[in-house]
Amino acid sequence: MATEQVQQEPITDLERVSRILYQGDLDELSGLLDEMHPAEIAHVLESLPASDRELIWPHVPAEAEGEVLLHLSDEVRASLMNKMAPEELVAATETLDTDDLADLVPELPKDVTDELLRSMELQDRQRLESVLSFPEDTAGGLMDLDTVVVRADITLDVVLRYLRLRGELPETTDHLFVTDRDGHYLGLLPLTEIVTNDPEIMVEAVMRRDVDGIPADLPASEVAALFERRDLVTAPVVDEAGRLLGRITIDDVVDVIRDEADHSLLATAGLSEEDDMFAPAAVSARRRTPWLGVNLLTALLASWVIGLFQPTLERVVALAILMPIVASMGGIAGSQTLTLVIRGLALGRLADRNVRRLVVKETAVGVLNGLFWAVVIAAIAGAWFDDYRISVVIAMAILINLAVAAVSGAVIPLVLRRLGVDPALAGSVVLTTITDVVGFFAFLGLATLYLL
Repeated sequence: MATEQVQQEPITDLERVSRILYQGDLDELSGLLDEMHPAEIAHVLESLPASDRELIWPHVPAEAEGEVLLHLSDEVRASLMNKMAPEELVAATETLDTDDLADLVPELPKDVTDELLRSMELQDRQRLESVLSFPEDTAGGLMDLDTVVVRADITLDVVLRYLRLRGELPETTDHLFVTDRDGHYLGLLPLTEIVTNDPEIMVEAVMRRDVDGIPADLPASEVAALFERRDLVTAPVVDEAGRLLGRITIDDVVDVIRDEADHSLLATAGLSEEDDMFAPAAVSARRRTPWLGVNLLTALLASWVIGLFQPTLERVVALAILMPIVASMGGIAGSQTLTLVIRGLALGRLADRNVRRLVVKETAVGVLNGLFWAVVIAAIAGAWFDDYRISVVIAMAILINLAVAAVSGAVIPLVLRRLGVDPALAGSVVLTTITDVVGFFAFLGLATLYLL
C-alpha cells in the first residue's frame, strides 16, 4: 500500500530564529546570522518584539551591522542605534557605500557624524556631502556616486584596457557613462557593445544617445515611474548644467516602489510604514488616537443628519433597517473611484488635460451602477416590507448616493493634492463622510417627503 508523503513547507528564517531564542542556544544563533543576508536579518528583527531584538543584535556579524541598520524601518533602527556606543556606530557605517551612508547620517548623533567625517578620506567626504545636499526623496538623494566614466573620442580597445586596469565594476553596472572633458553627460556605452564590436571602433560610434540624464531634483516617485516605463537598470543623474553627478540603480528604485506601496496601504488607516509593529501599546495607542478622533467627528456629523429625521424614523421603522445599505453602497462605489484616481496620481497618469474626462467617465459609471443597483435593491426592499413606496425611496437614494460617490471619489484626491494634503491619508475619511451624509440625507429626506 502506497503511503502518501506530505510535503512540508520550508522553515523560514524567522521561525528558525524564534526557535533558537526559545531554546536559548546563542551559539547556534550566531552561526545562523552569519549565513543570512543583511536584509533577511533586518526582516527578522522587525518581526520580533524589542526584548528579542536586544538578544539578537549582539550576535549580528560586525561587518553586516551597517547594512542591517540600512534595511530597518526608521523606528526600529533608532531603537537599536540608541543602544550602540559611538565607536560601534562609526565602525558599522564605515563599510557602507556613499549613497547608503547618506541615508543614515541624518539619524546619527552629531558626535558620531563628526567622528565619521573625520575618519573619511577627503574625496569620500566630498562625495557624501554632495549626496546630502539633495533632499532624500529626490534623484540626487537616491544616486550612487560610484560611476565608470569614459570619453566619446577614444576607442573601445582603450575602454577595455581601462576596465582591466580598474579591476572591478560597481554592482548593477550594465552601462558606462560617456561625458565630455568638462563632465557633461553625452550618453551611455552598453557593456555588450564593448565586447561585441571591433576594438578599434570609437565610443561615439556605438554609444546610446537616447537615454536622457535624470535631473537631480526630480522627485523619487517620478524616478521610479521612469524606470518602470523604460525598463531601466541604471540611469545617469545630472545637474542643471547637464554635468554627470552619479547614477541611480534599480535596487534603489525597488526600495522607492516598496515604500510608496507601504505608504498607500497604511496611510488609509492613519498608520506609517516607519512605525514599529511591536512598539509599546501606549505609544501605538497615542499615535492612532488622532485618527480615531477624526473619524469620531465624521461619525457624529452623520449621526446629526440622522437625528434631523428622528420623527420619520419613529414612524417608519423599516428605514432604520435599510439605512446601512445606502451608506455602504455609496462608500464602496466611492472607494473604487478614489483608489483608481490616487493610483493615477501616483503613477503620473493624470494631468490637467485628462482630469475632466476622467471625472465625466467616473460620473457615468456611478450613474449606470446606481441605476442597476437601485432596481435590484428596490425589488429586495419591496419584497421584504411589502411597500412599493419604500422601494421607490431607497432606489432614488441609491442612485443619488452612487452618483455623488463617484464624483467625490474622483474630485477629492485632486483637491487634496492641490492643497498639499496626501490623498492616501485623508481621502478615505473625507469620502466616507460625504457618502454617509449624502446617503442618509437623501434617503431620509425623500422618505420624509414621500412617506409621511
